[in-house]
Amino acid sequence: ACALSLPSPPSRAAVRCSPSGTCFSVHLDNASYPAASGACGQRQGGLAWVSGEPELRLLLGLVAEAAAPALLWVGLKRNASTCTHAEHSLRGFTWEGVEGGTAPQEVPAALGRWVKEPVRSCLTARCAGLHLVAVPESSPSWGWEE
Repeated sequence: ACALSLPSPPSRAAVRCSPSGTCFSVHLDNASYPAASGACGQRQGGLAWVSGEPELRLLLGLVAEAAAPALLWVGLKRNASTCTHAEHSLRGFTWEGVEGGTAPQEVPAALGRWVKEPVRSCLTARCAGLHLVAVPESSPSWGWEE
């Protein structure tokens, strides 16, 4: 899986894999959500999705290592016919699967951290990214951002 940022410095990439074999790469490039998804597909992957805290820690470490900008596209999307659900961790957004696979849609409550609550809607397709804020002498602060 890969994550692409918006906006960014010149293109470069970093990769990190978990013991289970799941690999993430961060590609710093100024791209829209559809362009980022296509670029990941060209790399034989898809926009990153996170099903638990170990994957999140791996991705956050990779982003910090890459000195990435504040917002990276991940495979988090809400279709136009889906409503915002404030009571769900992902607020009605779902993970897009990789290579026809199915990404887990239920995530631990700890992964339901939003920088700002998404706009309540049932009419508009929306995408969300991983917003990372470096906190001096501390682990990075993060949240999803529509």
